[in-house]
Amino acid sequence: MRDSRNATASSDTSSNPTGLSAATVRTRVTVPLHFGDGCTVAADLATFHHLADGQEHVAVILGEPATGRPPLVRLHSECLTGDVFGSARCDCGPQLCEAVERIADRGGVLLYLRQEGRGIGLYNKLDAYALQDQGLDTYEANAALGLPEDARDYTAAAQMLAALGIFELDLLSNNPDKAAQLRTLGLTVAHHVPTGVFTTAHNVPYLRTKVVRTQHTLPLTGLTAG
Repeated sequence: MRDSRNATASSDTSSNPTGLSAATVRTRVTVPLHFGDGCTVAADLATFHHLADGQEHVAVILGEPATGRPPLVRLHSECLTGDVFGSARCDCGPQLCEAVERIADRGGVLLYLRQEGRGIGLYNKLDAYALQDQGLDTYEANAALGLPEDARDYTAAAQMLAALGIFELDLLSNNPDKAAQLRTLGLTVAHHVPTGVFTTAHNVPYLRTKVVRTQHTLPLTGLTAG
């Protein structure tokens, strides 16, 4: 795990069993949301003080979990091209819409994390796309740019959940690293819930690479161009 997490540790765990330095809710406001797939939902958006990485991450709080059942949580990394512009080179936009619908139905939180391009930023992500057009896969392209395959650290995400009083959750994700990091940071991931499979004529090689290189829980047999 990345050394930067160690800097967030705190000896005062009386109200925070994770041992993380405490973040606090800065603002919580209700916002009606409307997504491109037609999903309309009212959500509370929460911002935070004292996040470890200093970024402006946002929690989207949806529905109410049933008594005795952990909330459903998704850590969704910002993707301007997919979430906003509907890029078919990834599956981020459909995953975002699916997550909002499923969490609103079940009760829980979507953390919208400012980690464009697996943490390398928008410009670097587009540079990596250009290298992918020359035959490199998504991880090879990052490496060719001198960047990590995946630069994301979920310390701030764990702080956000703790600030919302969430220490046990069901995680909506295909990425085993997210669950592993949250557990290392002191949270309990009760269940790892896979997302749907959203293929296009342009993203199947990308999805296959995630399965082979980083063990994402996507069924390879289902990865055919949509």
